[in-house]
Amino acid sequence: MIDRPGLAGFLRSRRHALQPQDVGLPRGARRRTEGLRREEVAALCHMSTDYYARLERERGPQPSEQMVASIAQGLHLTLDERDHLFRLAGHRPPVRGSLGEHVGPGLLRILDRLVDTPAEVVTELGETLRQTPLGVALTGDQSRFTGPDRSLGYRWFTDPAARSLYRPQDHASLSRLYASHLRQLVTLRGPGSRAAQLADLALARSEELRTLWERHEVGVRPDDVKHFVHPQVGPLELQCQTLLDPEQSHRLLVYTAVPGSESHERLQLLAVVGAQPVG
Repeated sequence: MIDRPGLAGFLRSRRHALQPQDVGLPRGARRRTEGLRREEVAALCHMSTDYYARLERERGPQPSEQMVASIAQGLHLTLDERDHLFRLAGHRPPVRGSLGEHVGPGLLRILDRLVDTPAEVVTELGETLRQTPLGVALTGDQSRFTGPDRSLGYRWFTDPAARSLYRPQDHASLSRLYASHLRQLVTLRGPGSRAAQLADLALARSEELRTLWERHEVGVRPDDVKHFVHPQVGPLELQCQTLLDPEQSHRLLVYTAVPGSESHERLQLLAVVGAQPVG
């Protein structure tokens, strides 16, 4: 059962505790509001200001689990705070660990500050949860996929369009990388896991993956430098730095170019071009 007073009080307290700079927003010279404004939180949670305001006023319908998850993410809640919010709203908290999709506040704070850098938060299955605007400009909106297609590793073997952003000479090594990573995950998570289900689906559709699977390769490491072929700005040579959240098995991938290089100039051009539809 929903605890309306508890839910309203908790939402107000978390909104007041957040500052604009905590969520990547400019503070502004005339701000008098303690913490964030309701309309700012509503925008972060992808809902109307009226809907959010009614929750803080102990009114309106019981929010759905999807809505509560969106609020938890928008307010940059920790996992304990997220679970508390779900219980206040009358729902069972989502699972934690490798199956969880709640991005931790630490990763979000870093991501919010990377306004001029391509970056994304991905799950261990290669499902993109969040991207910076320049990340969308680089690889397209990777969060738009549903079902098994959410995983880049799955799409790599089942959808030729997934390879269009990468140099043809890199395709073989990337195939080995994705096959190796998926095999390790299947062993780690066990039969019946999402990793095992994804592997079964991909193996049924890809002869290339079946061939690689028979090699039993594990431990294939990604290159520090990634080569993209962008349809608007051309070839890009980018270093990829990774930050791991072990509690959720999420990785923050940050792509940078050597200052003064041709790739650096093209990355700056990409920031001007903006997010155009790519593969």
